[in-house]
Amino acid sequence: MKNIPRIFIGTNIKTGNIIPVDKSVSHYLSHVMRRNDCLVFGGGVEYTAQLGADGKSMIIGDKTSHADPSNDITLYFAPIKKLDDMLNMATQMGVKKFIPVITERTVANHINWERMKKIVIESAEQSNRNSVPEIAQQIKFSEIPFREIVFADERAAYGADIPHEYRGAKNILVGPEGGFSDAEFAALDSGGACGMSLGKTILRAELAAVVAISRVI
Repeated sequence: MKNIPRIFIGTNIKTGNIIPVDKSVSHYLSHVMRRNDCLVFGGGVEYTAQLGADGKSMIIGDKTSHADPSNDITLYFAPIKKLDDMLNMATQMGVKKFIPVITERTVANHINWERMKKIVIESAEQSNRNSVPEIAQQIKFSEIPFREIVFADERAAYGADIPHEYRGAKNILVGPEGGFSDAEFAALDSGGACGMSLGKTILRAELAAVVAISRVI
């Protein structure tokens, strides 16, 4: 169903439901796209739908055969200045969950998380996903489950012998602008986290996240 608008409508969807919609959705369909049919999704499934005659409700139709291309990856990340770009791209890569982590060098401390949620919804709609990734509550660096983590290890760019990839990893950590501190590297190493090389150059944090995800999927 190429070119039909896709709208995230929530996770409790089934055929025959009539769901209230925001004015912005009604305006988008009727005035921007100039149509009243669309696809709605949430919770891993997708349905056909029609905007009600009153413009205030959505009538859910049949479930489609479209399989959710999302994956099971959780991305732990230090908030950065271009966080909107990181979340947008990582959502397109299929990430299931985002967990913000405060590190020693985290400088982006005043994030508009409601705006970030809107960005991941729009990215999920655009990228043909049937689910929207969760943005979890912020945690401290010390709260990371180190033994379950594969992290983007910038030390490889300086000649350290770091494995190049970890196919199938489910938990990825990327650092802030300026990278991890020496104490954080020591904690990652002693805690059993696995470093992953992203190549011989130092990448911007938002790009490092995308490259790290691509190495494991």
